[in-house]
Amino acid sequence: MRRLWERLRQGYRTIDFPEGHTDLPPRFRGRPVLDPSRCHAGCRLCADACPTAAIKTEPLRLDLGACLFCPACSETCGEGAITSTNDFRLAARTRRDLVLSGSEMRLASALDRKLLKIFGRSLKLRQVSAGGCNACEADLNVTGTVVFDIGRFGIQFVASPRHADGIVATGPVTTNMALALRETYAAVAEPKLVIASGACAISGGPFAGSPLCAGGIPADIPVDLYLPGCPPHPVSILDGLLRLLGRIE
Repeated sequence: MRRLWERLRQGYRTIDFPEGHTDLPPRFRGRPVLDPSRCHAGCRLCADACPTAAIKTEPLRLDLGACLFCPACSETCGEGAITSTNDFRLAARTRRDLVLSGSEMRLASALDRKLLKIFGRSLKLRQVSAGGCNACEADLNVTGTVVFDIGRFGIQFVASPRHADGIVATGPVTTNMALALRETYAAVAEPKLVIASGACAISGGPFAGSPLCAGGIPADIPVDLYLPGCPPHPVSILDGLLRLLGRIE
């Protein structure tokens, strides 16, 4: 009875997404904006400060797939060539679309008509932690809470790849987890989807170049959706999945 009264006291807690306004904390760092006109030739302060080498200069560009969304670049650049916004829309369909050179970004598009007919109303996903630190895994888990309620969109995480329409991979794919990832992928029936969640799964993140990991999802596993972040915010995850399913344009 006490739990029931507490639930009534709290009221309706599920966010009105995607129709309503999404309030994120003031300290939330979303999609960066680049202004190459403020970048001076020969200056590499932002690139040298980046812990994952996500920034290149001449011309200025930033790889969201490797970005940890830390403030190192914007704090180092005194000219304001790189600034953070509160924009949580980060998902992309191709690796190339994650490389920013200005203020615009090509956001994720919907699956083709045939796949939308299969997955559009019901999508079952198996999550694979391929050596992750548990941050991306935790935020994927949070999408199932009453606040975000991913199930209302027909999306559900399942326990077996045999019951799944695709996989969501997290972590830099360590040597010990590479075989498990490939076997999980192989166990999902065709047609299937692959989603890379977090910088580690996309590029290796801070572990890129280590001999103990593959530097993200191997090239022989095709990725259908990239969710940048360290970790991706639950709203960013919802936004990317709904764009993939044609619910958001």
